[in-house]
Amino acid sequence: MTGHPDDTLTYLDGADVRRLTADLPVVDLAHRTLLAYARKEAGLAPEAALRWTTGSGAAARSLILPGWSGDSYGCKIINASLGNHLLGLPRAAGLIVLYDPETARPVCIMEGGRISALRTAGVSIAAVRAVRDTAGIRRVAFLGCGRQAEVHRELLAGACPGVEELYLYDQDPARAGEVAAAWRAAGPAVTVTVVAEPRDAVERAELTIAVTTTTEPYVELDWVPAGGTFVNVSLDDAAESLLLGCDHLFVDDWDLVVDDDHRLLGVLARAGRVTGPGASAPHDGRAVDAALPTLLSGGYHRRVGDRERVVINPFGMGVQDIAVAAAVFERARALGVGVPLAR
Repeated sequence: MTGHPDDTLTYLDGADVRRLTADLPVVDLAHRTLLAYARKEAGLAPEAALRWTTGSGAAARSLILPGWSGDSYGCKIINASLGNHLLGLPRAAGLIVLYDPETARPVCIMEGGRISALRTAGVSIAAVRAVRDTAGIRRVAFLGCGRQAEVHRELLAGACPGVEELYLYDQDPARAGEVAAAWRAAGPAVTVTVVAEPRDAVERAELTIAVTTTTEPYVELDWVPAGGTFVNVSLDDAAESLLLGCDHLFVDDWDLVVDDDHRLLGVLARAGRVTGPGASAPHDGRAVDAALPTLLSGGYHRRVGDRERVVINPFGMGVQDIAVAAAVFERARALGVGVPLAR
């Protein structure tokens, strides 16, 4: 991202962002950004979190995630309330601000919800692609039927062209039914089944994408079939037995795990029951096998067997948001999209 001598500040709304990301190669971009992170050509700064309880009793929070990738610098502000679904609103919404690399002045503000969802799904699929033959995946389960599920399905359509069956579970059966109907219409060749219990979905699937808002772990090791891959996108779907007992455990960044005192993997790390990549495993726990940058760069040398269970637990790296947002902004500039704002 180059400097802007005209000192323009551009705003991209949700419609702009959706249009500009329509055919963006997000999975490949996520892959390249993880490799850049491994080479120290991209990086993070400590995130800040503000948490509160809304008047209706729902947990709410605001996260600020600074990051840089190449010559692109900025931060994501992503807010969420667990009560939003009762209002017919997405759980999360936010903004991304990009800075001029020379002057440090803001040059673009864009709607961040779509980019946050896209980068999350991009990282998930880039990681799955590193451990499995995605062309051979036939059955996929989704735990949770919100925006993250929709965007993961959107990217999976290109990454896993052989998918024949989707299994959906949501605590709100009506929402699961609505999503299933929409997905059947979008891809009539794929069978979409709503299940009554999450175990019914996980046990049938080769790949499970957990995108819920739960803070209570519940998916046990024996739910995941031999050869299954469990992507723990959301907070705490994976139970201790699954995190400690799977054959391969990958995270995006070990420091993010250690610093987190809300999610189970962070709690286990802070208690000394899970150690970082390359460290000795405690007698009553395990070591994380590798971080995703190491996995994708070929630095992980253990073979992932066809019958082995894999857990991918990405905490979410702000550097990915900046990389995607920078690509969107470059497209916007080339196409003349966006609203110029007065400073």
